[in-house]
Amino acid sequence: MTTMKSARIHEYGDTSVIRYEDVPRPRPAFGEVLVRVAATSFNPTEAALRAGLLQAFLPVSLPHTLGWDLAGTVAEVGAGVAGFAVGDRVVGRLDDGGAAAEYVRAPAAVLVAAPASVPLAHAAALPVAGLTAWQAVFEHGKVAAGQRVLVNGAGGGVGGFVTQLARRAGAEVIATASPRSTGAVLRQGADRVIDYTAGPVGAGLDGSVDTLLNLVPLSPPDAAALARVVRRGGRAVSIATPIEPAADAGVSALHMVARNDTAQLAALVELVDSAVLTLDIGETRPLADLADVHRLSEAGRTRGKVIFIP
Repeated sequence: MTTMKSARIHEYGDTSVIRYEDVPRPRPAFGEVLVRVAATSFNPTEAALRAGLLQAFLPVSLPHTLGWDLAGTVAEVGAGVAGFAVGDRVVGRLDDGGAAAEYVRAPAAVLVAAPASVPLAHAAALPVAGLTAWQAVFEHGKVAAGQRVLVNGAGGGVGGFVTQLARRAGAEVIATASPRSTGAVLRQGADRVIDYTAGPVGAGLDGSVDTLLNLVPLSPPDAAALARVVRRGGRAVSIATPIEPAADAGVSALHMVARNDTAQLAALVELVDSAVLTLDIGETRPLADLADVHRLSEAGRTRGKVIFIP
């Protein structure tokens, strides 16, 4: 039996439940390809999955291999697959996880050609965060030229893409970030950065924002205060704590969960290859360090996208 290394959980709990261990190397089933993983990346939601907080709407079978983001090279093609060949560089979002390993069997239908202009491992930063940003900005936020947009949490993995996409749409972008992320957020196109560690992020913005894009968990008082920045007729979109404007505020509010979409992912790849969209790689780590990064994230000590090399 051929084995490989994998980062798995056998139970829900704190970061100690993540095991870096030998498991059998899979074979692709019908409609699947076997991908040699170049990298996966960390998404904060995976820490919630590991802790058992998502069981109600995202149940998994244990033991479960982590890793939703995949960048790698096709190593074997299963029956019924057209359009991919051994050696192809691919990127994709794996809704059932599995990319935190040396190899993963992946449905061919969720994969697209990886960007050619960046290291293959860096492309693992794109699928989950990029798709979330695209749908927040364009589908739900309906960001357009001339609007004023507030990106709350611009220093994170999703925030970097949101900032770039909103700026590309022609919006004025106000972003919140800590001092350690300010430089990166400005390079990504923010017109102004508010230091969220220095006081209320909405101070002086009441009723002046067309679209609020909230990317971070908030306390109820902070969420209520942030809702007031949106003008009448504007939109509040959140991927974290729901934003609930006052009933008479005239603001539409949505709590969103991103979906897999290969057409959008291919469009994001094209933006990367045309140098319109940059990948903010905060750190590169060996896969064996996954538990350590879960701990750092829960302490608020990560920035950008952290990628893992098997």
